[in-house]
Amino acid sequence: MSNALAIAGVTAVLRDRLNDGLVNHNISGVLGSTVTVSVLPPDRVVPEGGSEASQLNLFLYRVSPNTGWHDQGLPAHEPGGRQRLGNPPLSLDLHYLISAYSGGDLHGEILLGHAMQLMHEFPVITREMIRTALVPSPDVGLDLPPALRSLADCGLADQVEQLRITPEFLDTEEISKLWTATQSHFRPTAAYQVSVVLIEATRPTRPTLPVLTRGEIDPLSGRERGVVVSPDLLPPLPTLEAVRPADNQPVARMDETVTLEGHHLDGAAREVRLRNDRFRIDELLAATGTSDASRLTFTLPAARAADFPVGVYDVSARLVRPGESLPRETNRLALTLAPHITNLPQAVARDGNGDAAITLTFTPELRPGQSVSLLLGHEEISPEGFVAPLATLDFIASDADAGAPLARLRIDGIDSPVADRSTTPPTFLDVRVTIS
Repeated sequence: MSNALAIAGVTAVLRDRLNDGLVNHNISGVLGSTVTVSVLPPDRVVPEGGSEASQLNLFLYRVSPNTGWHDQGLPAHEPGGRQRLGNPPLSLDLHYLISAYSGGDLHGEILLGHAMQLMHEFPVITREMIRTALVPSPDVGLDLPPALRSLADCGLADQVEQLRITPEFLDTEEISKLWTATQSHFRPTAAYQVSVVLIEATRPTRPTLPVLTRGEIDPLSGRERGVVVSPDLLPPLPTLEAVRPADNQPVARMDETVTLEGHHLDGAAREVRLRNDRFRIDELLAATGTSDASRLTFTLPAARAADFPVGVYDVSARLVRPGESLPRETNRLALTLAPHITNLPQAVARDGNGDAAITLTFTPELRPGQSVSLLLGHEEISPEGFVAPLATLDFIASDADAGAPLARLRIDGIDSPVADRSTTPPTFLDVRVTIS
């Protein structure tokens, strides 16, 4: 595939072909004057106040998507967004105007005729033509401008598709609009399309492994079983359907048991995989409890609190199904890990100004870049100065009223639990700060 220099590379190759054609046909001798090929916008070909010379001008006036390659899609990433899965090419058609400028009678017609004959006789730009035009010889290369030297690495000669030149016959109205848009005087012009330029990124992608087998060998036929139909409404694969934190809470906390519910979850080597793309976390935890087809449990150990900051995680299960030898991984569901305040309830006294100083310890620790605040009753309080990571924060409740409001620690919008949902009806937990 080509790179972003390919568009300029096509223009350079076409200019080189036109130059060679004019030299081979001795057009300078026919016209009796020097003939050049420029690649300028039409309004800049004839210098202001200068005289018009005999020349051809190649102008890229439009770039359009190629319909044949357009359905290749856009660059794709894995759900986490960290790894590229594919680099589909940007497929383009280039549209050019070849205009003849006249320094004498009939010069424009002669130049345009030779240019159109050249495009007609060589409708395909071969790879050899591209290399000849873009890869200069060592003794010439050092004298070229940096922009022209860089085109040698555009990859145009190595792309999958060869470049084809097709004439485009524009009517009077279309030509009039083009020359009006360029704010220049009309000259004899022919239009051509060059297709297709394939520009592709070179970023690394996640490779896929080949398929070695399509299932076990059938003892009767001696062939691979391939796809097996299972007469069941449930897919015969390990699948998660719900994440249940402890005590009916909507969020999980460190050292609490989390239950994953689903089907086909029994087997050996059962593990839970937790991912958090923001902090680039991808960890495996051993499942707890006995093998059960409908559920799987695990615990976020407090000893590893530094490895799991507050946030939303993708959770999935890995296990080896009975009768199989390779592990399977389930779908992903969301799990929210909330902060847990470890020194509540507590009592504090106001100072002479009526301010109450509150110190909270919590788990897991606060990471750099995370936002944090204390919700004390109906008031939200920002912490005093701190440097993360840390597991202790100081807060000042200004002009605080005496009482025992509930306290919640909010990290990145996730609050520590304040209600006991294991009872019916739910009750408030004893997470109060008594202010006297």
